[in-house]
Amino acid sequence: MLLAIDVGNTETKLGIFEHESSQLRHKWRVTTELRRTPDEYGVFFMQLFTSGGLAVSQVDAVAIASVVPKLDPVLMAVCDRFFGVAPRFLKPESQTLMAVATERPSEVGADLVAAAIGARARFGAPLIVASYGTATVFTAIGAAGEYLGASIAPGIAISIDALVGRTAKLPQIALETPSAAIGRNTVDALQSGIVYGFVGQTEAIVARFRAELGHAAKVVATGGLADVVARQTSAIDAVDAHASLEGLRLYHEATRAV
Repeated sequence: MLLAIDVGNTETKLGIFEHESSQLRHKWRVTTELRRTPDEYGVFFMQLFTSGGLAVSQVDAVAIASVVPKLDPVLMAVCDRFFGVAPRFLKPESQTLMAVATERPSEVGADLVAAAIGARARFGAPLIVASYGTATVFTAIGAAGEYLGASIAPGIAISIDALVGRTAKLPQIALETPSAAIGRNTVDALQSGIVYGFVGQTEAIVARFRAELGHAAKVVATGGLADVVARQTSAIDAVDAHASLEGLRLYHEATRAV
C-alpha cells in the first residue's frame, strides 16, 4: 500500500491507497505538530493505522508533499524506522507530471502542485483550483495542462483569529452560514462578513483568472474549509477534498515506473 502525506502549515492530510485498485482506502486529517520526535510521530501513525484496521507492515511506499521543511528529516526517519521505506518527496521543480511555468518553480508549494495534478487528472484543463487552508490559494492550470501561477491570500481561519485577537469585544465564532447578509447581532455580523467576504473574493478572483486564461475554466475547491464557500456560490463547480492525495498517488506511480 501507498501512504500519501500532504504536510501543510496547519494540518497534515494522510491517505492510504491500494496499489492494485488505486482506491483511497483510508484518510485522516491531523494537526501539523512541529515538536514531535520521529518516535512520537511513529507511535501516532501506528495509532491511526490501528484505528483503521491496518498494519504498518502493509505500507511499502510513501509519497510526501511538504511545505514545512523542518519536518522533512523527521518524516524521513519515521519512514525508515517504522515502515522500512525511503519516502519520495514531490518537488515542484523536478517532478515531471506537470510543467510549472512560473518564474521560479522551486518557490511553488509542493502541496499546490500535488493538488493541481490530482484535480487535473479528474477534471481536465484548463482548470482553476481554489485551496482553502492556512492560506487561500487560487491556482491556474492552462489549456495545455501546465501550472501557470497562483493568487495567495490569508486563509479563512487565520483571518478569523486575527480579527478576534485584535478586538477586545468580538467573540470567537463557529464558521457557519449566516441567516442573512445583514447581521442583527455580533455573531451573525461576523459570520456574514467572513463567509460572504470569502465568497466575494472567490467570485472576483475566479472571474479575473478566467478572463486572463481566455477560457471558461472549471473551478475545483479543495482544503478543509472548501465546503463553507462552495455552498454559497455557483463560481465553484466541484469540491475535491482529496486532490492533493490523488496527486501524490499519481506522482508515486510516475516515479515508480522510472
